[in-house]
Amino acid sequence: MALFESPLLNVVLIAAFVVASWLLIGPIVGWVGGWASLARDYRFSNHFDGKRWRFESARMRRMMGYNNCLTIGANEQGLYLSILFLFRSGHPPLFIPWRDISARRKKFLWIKTAELRLGRETPIPFRIRENLADRLKDAAGESWPAELAA
Repeated sequence: MALFESPLLNVVLIAAFVVASWLLIGPIVGWVGGWASLARDYRFSNHFDGKRWRFESARMRRMMGYNNCLTIGANEQGLYLSILFLFRSGHPPLFIPWRDISARRKKFLWIKTAELRLGRETPIPFRIRENLADRLKDAAGESWPAELAA
């Protein structure tokens, strides 16, 4: 019997390949996009107390997109980021204090966005819709970073 003649073996090999890919792609995306470097300083394992918005989207470094899989939260202390459980491999929850974030409004064609720069040493771009930035700003109150000119 050849290696791939058994239907059961084929199913097991395909399932193993899918699981291995799933577990490897997350950390690669986290490394390329900058989540992994943020996790070194801002990994968060406590309970976040503040407003949250689920199934949000953002773009990070090198155009790594997180579409409809983020939970983004904010309170007066900082910004909370978490990714949907299914995609969490290589993406631990983060909490970044406002003092380590800068903000800038942008407009590309007709699309209004905000770019937050996350982190002190090597700021990671975090691009979100303008209306989400407005909700974060309301939740942050006086702690919201001064916005830089576009």
